[in-house]
Amino acid sequence: MATARDYRQRRRLRRDRHGRGLRGTLYPATLPAAASRAERFDALVLDALEPIEARWRHELTKLDVAVDDVPEVRENGRAPADGVLHDGAVPLSRLVPAGVDRTGMPTRARIVLYRRPLEARAKDPSELADLVHDVLVEQVAGYLGVEPDVIEGE
Repeated sequence: MATARDYRQRRRLRRDRHGRGLRGTLYPATLPAAASRAERFDALVLDALEPIEARWRHELTKLDVAVDDVPEVRENGRAPADGVLHDGAVPLSRLVPAGVDRTGMPTRARIVLYRRPLEARAKDPSELADLVHDVLVEQVAGYLGVEPDVIEGE
């Protein structure tokens, strides 16, 4: 004998709560609109890094590039100051030197770009691409200990 609970479980597998069925994706995966803002930003960072990495491939083998949404803020209300590229009081990126983590494992040097502060400073996608490129050039120059003009080949 079927109970009301069995009926609700069977119904839940086939339909949503309004009885119209399950929704599909809004956009096909092949369209640019299907990517989230974070995914588009990650692609932008990879595009900006590609020419730098092509020129400095051997020097950058022990460097990672990462994206974080917002900077980490410590208990005193301030972001870490070492290796940070600021725009006023807001950190845009940080160069974390190689070292040892809390468990004693060695870590690689990495550049962390903060997505939301960078997006907030750009008026349009082309300006964001230029800003990401400039920040990456500054941080790679800091990592290698050279001037930013040397990184771009000027």
